[in-house]
Amino acid sequence: MIELRFLESDDWPLWRELRLAALAEAPYAFGSTLAQWQGDGDREERWRGRLEAGGAHNVVAVLDGRPAGMASGMPVEEMADSVELISMWVSPEARGRGVGDSLIGEVARWATERGARTLLLSVMPANSRAIALYERHGFTDTDIPGDPLPDGTGRERVMAKDLTQGQINHPGNR
Repeated sequence: MIELRFLESDDWPLWRELRLAALAEAPYAFGSTLAQWQGDGDREERWRGRLEAGGAHNVVAVLDGRPAGMASGMPVEEMADSVELISMWVSPEARGRGVGDSLIGEVARWATERGARTLLLSVMPANSRAIALYERHGFTDTDIPGDPLPDGTGRERVMAKDLTQGQINHPGNR
């Protein structure tokens, strides 16, 4: 059974645990690095600040009693009717068990509830598993240029889902 927990700043130790695990397990999937969040970057006020950032909706998925994934919805300042899905990660043990579906569904639900018409995300172009998950949820490529890749040879792939069309995918709607 998948349980979703909505995090506040006091939940920073759980967010920290999952974010560090994500950056260690899938460094190819994120613009941030593990090194940036360790050492001097590993401070309680920084973790709390991330959870308090600009109206974010931070959610952790718990599978069989263990934290198994994370995601956030973040309002897009330049586009009042859009929300961005960020920090999405599912632990290897939980992949293929509906955790990613639940996280995307929850962020889409929250975005729609706050009046967003579009859910955006950026994904590394070589992350084919994540791209397949996003496409299954109705995300398509945009003309928006993504952030440059760390190696300087390309850009992140920016995808969007129209929240005004059809039903939002929740685990029970598959």
